[in-house]
Amino acid sequence: MVGAMVSFSTMAVAGRAVFEELDVYQLMFYRSAISLSMVVLYAACSSGGLEFFRTRRIGLHIVRNSSHLVGQFGWFFALGLIPLAQLFALEFTTPLWVAVLAPLLLGERLTRMRAAAVAMGFVGVLVVLRPGLEDVSLGSIVMLIGAVGFAGSLMGTKRLARTERPVTILFYMALIQTPVGLMLAIHDLIWPSLVTGLWLILVAILGFTAHFCIVRAFSLADAIVVAPMDFLRLPLIAVVGVLMYGEPLELWVFVGGGLILLGNYGNLIVERRKP
Repeated sequence: MVGAMVSFSTMAVAGRAVFEELDVYQLMFYRSAISLSMVVLYAACSSGGLEFFRTRRIGLHIVRNSSHLVGQFGWFFALGLIPLAQLFALEFTTPLWVAVLAPLLLGERLTRMRAAAVAMGFVGVLVVLRPGLEDVSLGSIVMLIGAVGFAGSLMGTKRLARTERPVTILFYMALIQTPVGLMLAIHDLIWPSLVTGLWLILVAILGFTAHFCIVRAFSLADAIVVAPMDFLRLPLIAVVGVLMYGEPLELWVFVGGGLILLGNYGNLIVERRKP
């Protein structure tokens, strides 16, 4: 989980470095193209070969990655507009959106305990944004929409994981998102400079290592132990924002972020108590 925290935080820094030359559409295209190359290279060097790419659930892959594309766009778009601590606090609403949407899309029960945990999390969102007291920025709105996209992606992953290998899911994610990214970026697409190209490669690598570390951590320890460590990303990225970009440490972001994290933790406790 330390590896995941460092990867996510460094990816935010690398993403902002890319924005000095490219826009969000170009970043998303190049990241997906590099990720696709990485997955194909991995398969080529593995004994499974093309077997990694066989699937009978292409429809679900398309739905899952359409939702993930919304989440990815929201995250990178907001990255250039709002402070890093606020970005990460709003990103942590993703599990709360899963709890809200799962009864509608997966047929899961929304128990009183889970509803209370979700309510606490969304009170945290109001504390972070403080609508009526401060203007709610476009970046914050887009990140909340992105969190809904990530929630849809997580639910799609949950269904795909029953039959698909992780590398298969990663392959179709990159395969589907690369041409979509190209269509969005084609009018302003430029070849990046060497420095920006290196930052782009770093973004792609860190995206892989972050998710790999999380999956590995959950395989080694119970979710009730692992997940709270992920929440340490909030104070870590806040320090990065202060040191690298001179962003202020806002008390309300930490108070609201704490409520969001408590809501997530409540959901974890409910999951653990399931028979």
